[in-house]
Amino acid sequence: MAKTDIARRVYNHTWKLDPIVRSLLDTDFYKLLMLQMIWGMYPKVDATFSLINRTTSVRLADEIDEGELREQLDHARTLRFSKKEMIWLGGNTFYGRKQIFEPEFLAWLEDFRLPEYELSRRDGQFELSFAGPWMYTTLWEIPALAIINELRSRAAMRSFGPFTLDVLYARAKAKMWDKTERLKALPGIRISDFGTRRRHSFLWQRWCVEALKEGIGEAFTGTSNVLLAMDNDLEALGTNAHELPMVFAALANSEQELREAPYKVLQDWQRYYGGNLLIVLPDTFGTAAFLRDAPDWIADWTGFRPDSAPPIEGGEKILSWWREKGKDPKQKLLIFSDGLEVETIEETYKHFRGKVRMSFGWGTNLTNDFEGCAPTATKSLDAISLVCKVSEANGRPAVKLSDNPAKATGEEKEIKRYLRIFGEKDRVEQLVKV
Repeated sequence: MAKTDIARRVYNHTWKLDPIVRSLLDTDFYKLLMLQMIWGMYPKVDATFSLINRTTSVRLADEIDEGELREQLDHARTLRFSKKEMIWLGGNTFYGRKQIFEPEFLAWLEDFRLPEYELSRRDGQFELSFAGPWMYTTLWEIPALAIINELRSRAAMRSFGPFTLDVLYARAKAKMWDKTERLKALPGIRISDFGTRRRHSFLWQRWCVEALKEGIGEAFTGTSNVLLAMDNDLEALGTNAHELPMVFAALANSEQELREAPYKVLQDWQRYYGGNLLIVLPDTFGTAAFLRDAPDWIADWTGFRPDSAPPIEGGEKILSWWREKGKDPKQKLLIFSDGLEVETIEETYKHFRGKVRMSFGWGTNLTNDFEGCAPTATKSLDAISLVCKVSEANGRPAVKLSDNPAKATGEEKEIKRYLRIFGEKDRVEQLVKV
């Protein structure tokens, strides 16, 4: 396959609209898995998703042209799943299972289109939201984030000449390849690409995925990006995300239902999926609270994805919980995925090697690490912490507590209510870079 000269293409884009998202498959795999469950079990639930820029020092609305953002969002709304994509989704094997997507769901998906959006500006930030049926709004999260991050990259590079761009990408490639060589030195390491949401650009994510495929070989287990998985004959990876317990909790009619919401999610998930898809994401309302009240049957699941606690500290708590439940951690799986950098991966790998099976979902610091690469000093190419979270479900406010209070989302009074119910144990504020 001929490699795209990214620097030349960035410099030479003279067409009216250079679409950032060109396929509805340009999303994370967990979105499609969750969508099937939402479509099958919760078609009448409404959910609003809202953009949140946690890097408040960056004024996105000053860096990105609103007209360009609208053009990209409008273009994404014109997309439909192609016949080739539908055949691949229906006939491919995922996690060792054929036909993981039901024929009725795929038939519905053929006519899917992204719903309308609301966009405004306030205090240098964009207020972007997507309201409507949950089974439609959920698929906006990933393309919306990818669009905004790439528009920011384009704006930062607009004044760069062809040689400046050439040097920028040469340095970024060398930096990424150095990381690849370090990872290759770790026997039995398992790395996957989780970098769609905050990537520098689609072309750069594609380069990183293809580089990892060559650079670490079988240690590269796949990508969360469904389009890149299809195009590169890779495993599409991902299970579930925070939005499920956030919506279930928002719909709860009592404190007891609220406490049980994280486990109700897993019960429903287990009805749809099994085997390697039985991965627990425990930190939506705090890992300590989740483990404290978790039913014994959850210990039978394949593994956990600790997402916002420090990886070694959070992982050790889960190992202790497994042992208390009479399970051998060596038979279990931990998937680490929060803001990983090579140093963190190396340290975590060395700590847990021989104690538990582990895998690393490498995100922003794989697909958007241009720090120090630009010949002209600029902070505008540095990645920021941008998310798109559920803010309401059926008109009720949604909350995420997280193990890291800096990642909490929701109305302040609702956050306080959730903290009273779930507690604050082991929640430690840490700087959120990405």
